[in-house]
Amino acid sequence: MQRKKSKQNRSSCTETLPKNLIACLPVQVRKQTEWLVDVGRWRPSPAEFQAAAALLPPHDRPAIHRFFSSSSRPHRCRFVREEDRKRALVSRLLQYSLVYHALGMPFHQIRINRTLEGKPYLNKNVNLPGFNFNTSHQGEYVGIASEPLCLVGLDIVCISKPQRETALEFINNFTSYLTDHEWNCIVTADSHDGMLTEFYRYWCLKEAFVKATGAGVGFGLQRLEFHHMNWTNISLCIDGEEARKWMFWLFKIDEMHLASIAKGHPEDAIDSFRRTLSDVVIQEGELHTAIEIPEEAFTLLTVEHLIQGDA
Repeated sequence: MQRKKSKQNRSSCTETLPKNLIACLPVQVRKQTEWLVDVGRWRPSPAEFQAAAALLPPHDRPAIHRFFSSSSRPHRCRFVREEDRKRALVSRLLQYSLVYHALGMPFHQIRINRTLEGKPYLNKNVNLPGFNFNTSHQGEYVGIASEPLCLVGLDIVCISKPQRETALEFINNFTSYLTDHEWNCIVTADSHDGMLTEFYRYWCLKEAFVKATGAGVGFGLQRLEFHHMNWTNISLCIDGEEARKWMFWLFKIDEMHLASIAKGHPEDAIDSFRRTLSDVVIQEGELHTAIEIPEEAFTLLTVEHLIQGDA
């Protein structure tokens, strides 16, 4: 799984922070975490699914049980529901495994809250002043990414071909979310498949940014315009102004799936999410360390790793 590297210019910041903050963090959270699970390979029996769901704290189980489908529904509907249930369960198992990995806290003692916009977060912790994480799931994969100081957003997309319309007709449904520059880059691709891939790349990046800031579905994606050099050196303009405190990466997971990671300054979090973070003011050097280039690949886990606590 190849990861596109970015060598963007990094901005100077005037904020101050006690030196070596990262060195003061627990060793497990000094660096970013990026995990990926192929849920398509997990085919649990009903009993195995229930046993995995029982690992979650009681307050988080209803989110899984709401995906149960009635036996009277058509087979295809039940199948879709089952896939949704698997993704939802693995997403939550990843979150609890991540916190367990970072804090050594048993699942039943972990309380993961969510903002009104749906951004997951832990209660403020002086030992984890800027720790935040983000999950994404689509197609065969569920992933999670975390950062010790900077904001992080993750988005996974499945490049699915439209069934009843051409690629261009499909992409036309999303023109209001794209800028003229992005639209031109998409429609000048050398094939219909190329147009779809280009569209999903832009979409993936936009979603990763929105998720990193904690913004909800009401955020105007057309305000975001991405530029790149062959999908490296990716940069963002918001309302026409370059966002110098952000970096982006694109990943090709396989022929059908892409992922993107966005990293940026905590000052750009929306109010509801910013209130969940400690009042940390990040120094230029610390910010640059936090937004360093990620590792070469996600760590690929299985559901068994999460169930057994091996993550």
